Amino acid sequence: MSELPLVAYKVLTVPEMARLEADGVFAGAPIDLADGYIHLSTAAQLTETVDKHFAGQDDLHVVAVDLAVLGTAVKWEPSRGGQLFPHVYAPLPLSAAIAYGPLERSADGAVALPVAG
Repeated sequence: MSELPLVAYKVLTVPEMARLEADGVFAGAPIDLADGYIHLSTAAQLTETVDKHFAGQDDLHVVAVDLAVLGTAVKWEPSRGGQLFPHVYAPLPLSAAIAYGPLERSADGAVALPVAG
């Protein structure tokens, strides 16, 4: 079995991103609050997540999350197609964000990963 990634990604709307920056913590989007955990995606899952759950939305941001900072709050659970997804059973602190920025796509349509800097 391959090792699980140490970084995962959260897609936020502009107001959600502003709340994370202002409050230093993000409690979750409506779907997160309804499900009882914050949904994250791996780099390999990110484009499909955006295409499936954020289709037609503009002004989105992507946050790269250091999963080690979140410790035992992260649970890898099967979801879409049986793939393991990282779910966070706690608020997401800004201190766990290692990079973030506006959602951009590469020439092939894949969601570009944010770069720290």
